[in-house]
Amino acid sequence: MGVGGNFWDLLKPYARFEGVDFLRDKRVAVDLSFWIVQHDAAIRSKNPGVRNPYLRTTFFRTLALFTKLGAFPVFVLDGEPSPLKDRARMERFLRGSGLEHSALAKPPEAAAGQAAPAARQRNRVFTAWVQECVELLEILGMPVLKAQSEAEALCAKLNNEGYVDACITSDSDAFLFGAKCVIKCLRSNSKKPFECYYLSDIEAGLGLMRKQMVAIALLVGNDHNLQGVPGFGVETALRFVKLFPDDDVLDRLSEVGKGIMPASQECFEAKFEHDAPSQLEDVGTARSPHCSQCGHPGSKRAHLKISCEYCVNNGSESCTMKSTGFKCYCSGCSKDRAIKEQKKQESWQLKVCQKIAAESGFPNKEIIEMYLNPNNHDNEGSYSLLLRWDKPKVEILVDFLAFHQHWQPSYVRQRILPMLSTIFLREMVSTSEEGLLLYDQYEFHSIERVKIRYGHPYYLVKWKKLIHSLDYVTQNFANEESVTGQTESTEADEFVDSMEGPDVPTIIVDDGCWYLVTEENTELVKIAFPKVVEKFLQEKYGWAERPADFGQSRIEKGIPRLAILFLRDSSSGIVPEFGEERSRE
Repeated sequence: MGVGGNFWDLLKPYARFEGVDFLRDKRVAVDLSFWIVQHDAAIRSKNPGVRNPYLRTTFFRTLALFTKLGAFPVFVLDGEPSPLKDRARMERFLRGSGLEHSALAKPPEAAAGQAAPAARQRNRVFTAWVQECVELLEILGMPVLKAQSEAEALCAKLNNEGYVDACITSDSDAFLFGAKCVIKCLRSNSKKPFECYYLSDIEAGLGLMRKQMVAIALLVGNDHNLQGVPGFGVETALRFVKLFPDDDVLDRLSEVGKGIMPASQECFEAKFEHDAPSQLEDVGTARSPHCSQCGHPGSKRAHLKISCEYCVNNGSESCTMKSTGFKCYCSGCSKDRAIKEQKKQESWQLKVCQKIAAESGFPNKEIIEMYLNPNNHDNEGSYSLLLRWDKPKVEILVDFLAFHQHWQPSYVRQRILPMLSTIFLREMVSTSEEGLLLYDQYEFHSIERVKIRYGHPYYLVKWKKLIHSLDYVTQNFANEESVTGQTESTEADEFVDSMEGPDVPTIIVDDGCWYLVTEENTELVKIAFPKVVEKFLQEKYGWAERPADFGQSRIEKGIPRLAILFLRDSSSGIVPEFGEERSRE
């Protein structure tokens, strides 16, 4: 949830919609609980019979994030929730159950019958899910961190301090914890871009900074206090907090909570009493006479003697009939309207402040401290030592998924190969060492062709099986063919969300040789094997290097427009080696 009151709708106009390459070679912090809850619910709604959808989701989306999007994910777990959040969760549970909120004041066992035991049981089940997902992620070689309290708080801290480039979460309070870039909606297999929110865009567009957003959360409700201040919506809260600068807004909110109006030009300049009338009610000026015909200064009789200067200036010798909704913009009328607007604004401010002052104990200092100075991790200051990406333990993974998902070993090995090939190419980029093998069995052979998927180009890369292991391979693939029907059945059962569809390498047997064909990022292949890419482009399109006028001239010659994308100069960037640290930029 995060900030209540449809806070995301307020931010929506300032979202950026990024493409598939946005996260390539970037580190991203993933709120694991959010990931499990969001996609587990989606899968269950489409196919209730799916086995352990939380594991399936974690497996395939991690592969997609690592391979298709080229990111380095860091998974973050929730720690112990604060007592305030525990109470808010119970209140949300009671609301969903249609029970009275007054039950919260009673002991847990007596509160609303079986509500508390049911909630605890649900938490135990979810905790078990998370632990299984953590085990899976560690087998895949992904770093997993545990926050002392909120996962989104640690995600935000990692982002704020430069350890990661973005956070993946739908909790809008990540911004309140200090996040600079939040990805709310991520689709790995879609033409549609994903929603990315930058704090700098929100500050520029809405004029909202971090403490002002904390103030809005206190007014409209949040994960630690669902109710907020009664009568406050997001628009009202936004209008109110923008009366104060970011550095002072929380202090001024505390003063209003005590019944004291902060001194500023925009607001009252003294204490206010709830029943006191505005001191400016009697302020005003006597309005000069205006013509009933044209509405301009001066009476109708006076305009019969001396023509109205406003009407004469508009080319009329006598007063014209004023239009519906006419407004006079003489100095007196403008001043009169300004005074009325000031009174209206002050009246609105008084009502808003009275609502805030009527709320006992507002604002909650504990919530403010939680947002601005969260205690996130036991290893404070040593995150760089914890952010390590290791190679997946394939055989352990096979056993794990065979036990939990009942997947065939061949099914698991096929699905993990795109991850292994991505690791292989990254190693080639970072070390340029010759003789490296994919899965200790396959060598890089060639580029077969270009494939356009969801509007994005990929190379189909052929990997050749080593000759000395052909006897093993023949037997292995013979066994795979014997379970093909079962594997396809498994895939049909598990593949319930088109956005989470796994990549399946193609098996080719040619002249007694065995090959695998995988989809790979064009820039990564180009950096890892520049000579192979040069040869492919020369044979396929007739040139090796990008000519100065490659754009339109190549299109005129009939070469597909997307094919020329491969010739763009690539930026190698810094790719962390597996098992090694990557220094923060």
